[in-house]
Amino acid sequence: MKKTLSVLIVAHNEEKNLGACLETLQFADEIVVVLDRCTDHSRQIAGQYTSQLIEGAWEREGPRRNTGIQSCTSDWILEVDADERVPPALAREIRTVIADAQAGYLQIPFHNYIGKTLVLNGWGASWGVRSKSCLFAKNTKRWGDQRVHPEITLPPFRGRLENAIIHYVDVDISDMIRRLDRYTTAMASDLRESGSIGTFLHNLQRIPVRFFKCYILRKGFKEGGYGFLIALFASLMPMLAYLKARLETD
Repeated sequence: MKKTLSVLIVAHNEEKNLGACLETLQFADEIVVVLDRCTDHSRQIAGQYTSQLIEGAWEREGPRRNTGIQSCTSDWILEVDADERVPPALAREIRTVIADAQAGYLQIPFHNYIGKTLVLNGWGASWGVRSKSCLFAKNTKRWGDQRVHPEITLPPFRGRLENAIIHYVDVDISDMIRRLDRYTTAMASDLRESGSIGTFLHNLQRIPVRFFKCYILRKGFKEGGYGFLIALFASLMPMLAYLKARLETD
């Protein structure tokens, strides 16, 4: 029996990206869009493409993604964000692989763009990914409740695809800085909620370690200035979150 495929998109005010993303997803049997407190034209755009359109208000990423996952009806689910694109070669590969795959999850590589520049190396340490566990069998994946990069419960690993998702991660350097501010503010809230925000010394020691991992081990040096910025922002995230948790209030 043919394995069916749902694609899930969770979005907040993504009118600039949503239509172009949805255009690349027509190979799926079902498209489910979850709109979180949208005040732009995302609803009208999504309505042209979707099988299911869910609207609501969720404070955190995990609960809204879990809502979408539970609403998908196919054998396999592909999670895609509005700033991502699925090229035809990847669409064909997904269809081929899930036809014979046992229940589990498949890792998909990412090609990350900053503006019009493809940046392949350096990603990691909570600052971008080189691949994601975004293709999985129904009733197997669950998101946690953290505000930034929630923990994920996954089924057994089944393999890695060859073709990549195209991800327009940041528009420019200013966009990178704004993302750093958003992430560290949310991380600070998680730290306060945990009751243990850590220490200045511990987070200071993490800066060179995280920079070395991104810039040297993950070969960010190959990407010139963008590789340096990726390593810099990744290394500063824990310290900035700690200082926000210590010096500011929600």
